[in-house]
Amino acid sequence: MSRASEPLPGLPHDRYDLQARYLELVRVELPAAAGRGNWTIREDHCFMRMILDALFEDCWYKYLDRRLRAYKQLDTEQLKRAVALAERLLDEGQPTVTQLNQQSLRWRGKIV
Repeated sequence: MSRASEPLPGLPHDRYDLQARYLELVRVELPAAAGRGNWTIREDHCFMRMILDALFEDCWYKYLDRRLRAYKQLDTEQLKRAVALAERLLDEGQPTVTQLNQQSLRWRGKIV
């Protein structure tokens, strides 16, 4: 497991609490931090894309049904890793966001 996906101590264990925390992070906290820090990524769907791609180390919709809500398809361990990664983005800010966004775009063939 890469550092990007290592769960943080103290994360909720209940999948519904993990889902709620994930949504709070990607819909509210990360976009707010992006606005304060002038990050290159600001939209919730961009944070979701980066986190899910990092989770699968590939384009996430190769593994999940893109017609359904991706976070609802994750198992509890995947949710823990997704929340941990979102928390890491909050903690480390723009440099980590840029790094993970670049990697996500490479997995999608958008950049080389």
